[in-house]
Amino acid sequence: MRRYILTGTPGAGKTTILRGLAALGYPVVEEAATTVIAQAQSRGEDEPWTRESFVDDVIALQRQRQRETPATGPAQVFDRSPVCTHALATYLGLPVSRALSAEIERITAEGIYERRVFFVRNLGFCEPTGARRIGFQESLVFETIHEQSYRAFGYELIDIPAGDPDRRVATVASHLSRLAP
Repeated sequence: MRRYILTGTPGAGKTTILRGLAALGYPVVEEAATTVIAQAQSRGEDEPWTRESFVDDVIALQRQRQRETPATGPAQVFDRSPVCTHALATYLGLPVSRALSAEIERITAEGIYERRVFFVRNLGFCEPTGARRIGFQESLVFETIHEQSYRAFGYELIDIPAGDPDRRVATVASHLSRLAP
C-alpha cells in the first residue's frame, strides 16, 4: 500500500481534489486539524489552535487515522500529514512537541508516506471559515512554510498548479496511476 500526501496552503482546494479522487475510487483520508477544530468549537472553544496541546491533538488523530484506515487498492491519499502539523506549529509559533517529533521520526523510520508529495498551489485567494481564519497574504506565508518543511524533511514536491478543479483531480490521478500502478 502506497500512502500519498496532498498538501498546500489553507484554501488551496485540497478537499475538493480529495473528494474528486474519492469519486474516482481512490481511498482517501480527511484532514485531522479541521476535525480537531470542529470538535473543540462544538464544545465552545472558539480558537483551539491557540492552546499548546492543539498540535498533539492533531498528531494523535493523524496517527489514529493512518493506522486505522484499511489498506485497499494500490494507493491511499491523505489530506495532510505530520509534516503539515510541523509547518502549522511553526506558523503558529508553537513549540515542536515531543509527540510531534516522535511522530515525524516514526513516519520517516517506517516509510509510512511516499516521498513524493502532491503540493496544491494557492488559488489566488483564501476564503476564511470557522476553522480557517487567515487571509490570503497569511496563507502565502503558510504555503512557504509548508514547502520549506517538506523539503527540510526530504520530500519531493509534485506541483499541482491553480486551475479548474476537474483538471487538478485529473492531474493527481494521472500521477497516481503512474506512481502506484
